[in-house]
Amino acid sequence: MSTIASNPVWLPHRYDPQHDAIHFRHTPRAAHGAATFLTDEYLGEAKPTIVARTTALAQAGPPAPLRFILHSAFCCSTLLARAFDAPGLAMGLKEPVILNDLIGWQLRGGDGRQIANVLDGSLALLARPFAPGEAVVIKPSNVCNAMAPLMLQLRPDARAVLLYAPLPVFLGSVARKGMDGRIWVRDLLLKQLKQGLHSFGFSGEDYLGQTDLQIAAMGWLAQHALFARLAAQFGQQVTTLDSELLLAQPAAAMTALCRFFDVPLDVQAVVSGSIFGRHSKFGQAFTTDDRTAERAAEAAHADEIAKVAIWAEAVAKAAGVPMQLPRPLLG
Repeated sequence: MSTIASNPVWLPHRYDPQHDAIHFRHTPRAAHGAATFLTDEYLGEAKPTIVARTTALAQAGPPAPLRFILHSAFCCSTLLARAFDAPGLAMGLKEPVILNDLIGWQLRGGDGRQIANVLDGSLALLARPFAPGEAVVIKPSNVCNAMAPLMLQLRPDARAVLLYAPLPVFLGSVARKGMDGRIWVRDLLLKQLKQGLHSFGFSGEDYLGQTDLQIAAMGWLAQHALFARLAAQFGQQVTTLDSELLLAQPAAAMTALCRFFDVPLDVQAVVSGSIFGRHSKFGQAFTTDDRTAERAAEAAHADEIAKVAIWAEAVAKAAGVPMQLPRPLLG
């Protein structure tokens, strides 16, 4: 068991609150690189090795510096996490499920102090470096954003980039995903309401009367408001980045982010290589022209996207939510 708990090839995959145990699964570095997310869907089924949480923590070894990519979805966060898979320098962890387990526990009414204690231990286990001197860059699922203040409080030496797509771009991404995208934004809203992220004055009945893209906009606004609060509360511990700037100025953005994360990647190799030239989730070649063609599929929804964006800006103004976040990575 000591080998498992101290070896980063054993991913702390799931948490079982009933038995206070960590489910580890064997996940070599190559498997991390091949998987879109660290879920069974992409990693494949595997029988876990179960270790008591206290035992695992006692044997885990020293953690690496932690960095976070916190995001509001559909904004190149997977691309960024892939960019930090650089042996000897950093490892990017893409949406580890153990953090989702803690969110699920929270949504079921789990005790906040217990959840904080388990989160602290989970971060320690996720922070085991694959090689000496590496940083660990965690990209949680965006449903974990409500836990971001606690994560940054628990790790005052950590740094986080708050990554977002401009609202019309986000709405276009939802629209072109069809029913799947529309169901996803409604599911996100339900979770955010339970997490207390909505203080916009709308009742449950009001939300039922909104269109799918209005619901999408409200989910985006809730995350944007949270990011603004994080920037105010944690100051130099965080920076913010617009995904359109990342795509328009990849070398400048990656240079600034590497400086902020204190991870000396070869930026030119990263931005000219396969990471920026392939679809981050599906792996095929993906150029600027491909991105333009993909967004052309939003044309049928252009009128609704424009009207919802104007409506959401009015909601944001009334609620005091800035559409442009403070502490930008690129001035």
